[in-house]
Amino acid sequence: MVNKNMNDPTLDAQIMEWKAFLSRHAALGTDDIAELEDHLRNHIENLQAAGLAEDEAFIIAAKRIGDLDTVSKEYASVYSGRLWKNLELPSHTTGTEIAIGKLQQEFLLIIGLAVAAAATFKIPYLAGIDYADANITFYLRNATLFCLPFLVGYFAWKRDLGLASARILIPVFIGAALFVNLYPFEREGSTEILTVIHLPIVLWFVVGITYTGDWWQSDSRRMDFVRFSGEFVIYYVLIAIGGGVLTAVTTGIFSMIGFDLELVAVEWIIPCGAIGAVLVASWLVEAKQGAVENMAPVLARVFTPLFALSLLAFVVAMLVSGNGIDIQREMLIAFDLLLAVVLGLVLYSVSSRDPGAQPGWFDTLQLVLVGMALLVDVIALSAMATRISEFGLTPNRIAALGENIVLLGSLTGYAWYYFRFLRGEDGFAALEKWQTNYIPVYAIWAAVVVILFPPLFGFV
Repeated sequence: MVNKNMNDPTLDAQIMEWKAFLSRHAALGTDDIAELEDHLRNHIENLQAAGLAEDEAFIIAAKRIGDLDTVSKEYASVYSGRLWKNLELPSHTTGTEIAIGKLQQEFLLIIGLAVAAAATFKIPYLAGIDYADANITFYLRNATLFCLPFLVGYFAWKRDLGLASARILIPVFIGAALFVNLYPFEREGSTEILTVIHLPIVLWFVVGITYTGDWWQSDSRRMDFVRFSGEFVIYYVLIAIGGGVLTAVTTGIFSMIGFDLELVAVEWIIPCGAIGAVLVASWLVEAKQGAVENMAPVLARVFTPLFALSLLAFVVAMLVSGNGIDIQREMLIAFDLLLAVVLGLVLYSVSSRDPGAQPGWFDTLQLVLVGMALLVDVIALSAMATRISEFGLTPNRIAALGENIVLLGSLTGYAWYYFRFLRGEDGFAALEKWQTNYIPVYAIWAAVVVILFPPLFGFV
């Protein structure tokens, strides 16, 4: 039975700081840190049951876990395959050979899953549903259904969720496939486009549930998924850029000897590569933990001031010119994408920050960025409300209104907890907890758009 003090926010903050220190050791992965955290909490519980105070129990338990530098070196020896660079380890190290062999087996598994996802994507094409304009929305609606079930299966296997998880996960994907394929959408209508945009959000949340390995119960594991998502985007973009260059070069050199591979590239290489890359990028994040954790915070620090200046310039230009926001479908999508990118910057900056560090200038800059995004979101909501009152309800306007209300709630929470953190009234753990607890709200709203909007608006 867990000691009642184990839920104390001060203790949670200490453990978060301890985990952040461990995470900076490149050889330690999220599974390893979770296992060490479990040992730490068990030690703390036993020590508190013996009569020790909370702080004393934490210090002694952390000491019993072992010297962290030693732990890191031991993990580096056993799990060298996780390191970004090759380390000079003795070739006779049995543990290393076992770990590398396991990593190679997992790589072969993920390649097999990537090929299976790409093959699944091509089944409709081979059945006669080509990429013509009349069918393109079919592939857009189903794109995530071709790859994410395989990714969910991979994480269910890796986290040892057991076959019982299939009874939960399979119906989710079957239900999603039925909704997006049996609904009588008007071709390229508003509700179909909204479904294309929102279904990936719903299914990515399902990926997150399996990624955590504890069905979304742990704050720390939810935070790990936030980090994973940011790193995944970076790896996927890098793979896409590299794959695009490789495809262009290959088609170019073949054209020099009279072979036109453009059709092959468009119909096979590019779509299959895009689907399979989802699996490969996810595996790279898992296998190379620690490498991108140094890249993503740098990108966040570069783009945070740039986006803050961009939003500030937007507000000033709007006030000086007196021009309001033009609420059209394309503008709504672009506007929400901008706010989503800003939110992503904040979200990943929070997830990669050392929770034990004192407030600094970058935290102040983050609050400024959140404040500007909050102001812009309020302006957009006001414009949307005016537009709806003048011209009535449409699927795009209601979806945009709902999304901006969701963003408003998220940004308000960020602003509040950042403000309290900078004033020393709350620890950084409170901000992290808000972030991870709010994630399901995005998925719930996306599910509403996918499931309810089409019939409510007549599938137009």
